[in-house]
Amino acid sequence: MNPAVVLEGLSKHFGGFTAVDDVSLTVARGEIFGFLGPNGAGKSTTIRILCGLLAPSAGKGFVGGFDVASQSEEIKQNIGYMSQKFSLYDDLTVEENLDLFAGIYAVPHERREERKAFALGLAGLEDRRGTMTRLLPGGLKQRLALGCAVLHDPSIVFLDEPTSGVDPIARRAFWDLIYQLSESGRTVFVTTHYMEEAEYCHRLALMYRGRVIALGSPAGMKQTAGAGSMEEVFVTLIEREEASPDRRKTE
Repeated sequence: MNPAVVLEGLSKHFGGFTAVDDVSLTVARGEIFGFLGPNGAGKSTTIRILCGLLAPSAGKGFVGGFDVASQSEEIKQNIGYMSQKFSLYDDLTVEENLDLFAGIYAVPHERREERKAFALGLAGLEDRRGTMTRLLPGGLKQRLALGCAVLHDPSIVFLDEPTSGVDPIARRAFWDLIYQLSESGRTVFVTTHYMEEAEYCHRLALMYRGRVIALGSPAGMKQTAGAGSMEEVFVTLIEREEASPDRRKTE
């Protein structure tokens, strides 16, 4: 089976600044793949390239078999995307948001009720169709945003800091939904700041200054770093990177 995402030497430059630096990795179908790293590491820029929102400066990238450099529109039609700001319309009801996104994603009319029912069930909002979105707690808004992102039944879903600003209980409940998507065969590509969330991923890439400095399972990364927690992994591997001769030569 073809992989969901393939990156080969992908780079993105903004003038003299390199936001993504020679990134190569492969993500399998049905995998929960996490991007971990500090602010400014290049996670969100990479996600935007993979979602067809930015063109790469160099290298190759394929999402669902589509080329990120030349088939951005095809990519947009075949993925789900959720940003940390949730992208919902607060002045619409729950159902009106679903209707709007069904139109944006061109969900066939004959499938709209079925897909809306799926999204409402995913979000646990079956009884709150008529509720104004602005009245929902943060955790329910988050779940609704995920439901909107998968209305068109995409095989690959990109979640960019999706749990930012919500409480730990809501974050854990959201990850239960991510597992549901993975178990149904969807690939989930997620960026996060939260170290405990890194443990929930099948595999991780740790990015720092635009580069992938570690790649593997949470358990494998702990072993590599000689660490007992992902927070220790994060600190240890970045300190090693900072101290490496290759890093010093480039500065």
